[in-house]
Amino acid sequence: MQRLIEFLARNLVDDPDAVEVRVIRDDRYATVLGLRVGGEDLGKVIGRQGRVARAMRTLMRTTAMLEGKQHIGLEIDERESPQSPEE
Repeated sequence: MQRLIEFLARNLVDDPDAVEVRVIRDDRYATVLGLRVGGEDLGKVIGRQGRVARAMRTLMRTTAMLEGKQHIGLEIDERESPQSPEE
């Protein structure tokens, strides 16, 4: 599921290297993922009136049903992802 969200986010944003997906919770019944993108790409991941984020959550819910999980969540972090120092 983590790879699914990462794939979708990388294809939506202008800076795919800034995409970070981390597992916040993953146990037998629930999975919660955190998504962080560059500041300028936040709107592309959320979409108009949250449509893109809602579609991503729907795909997650479908995948979770196949895995037998009942609770699923996606948290989109509004802070910019930390950039590695350029050398």
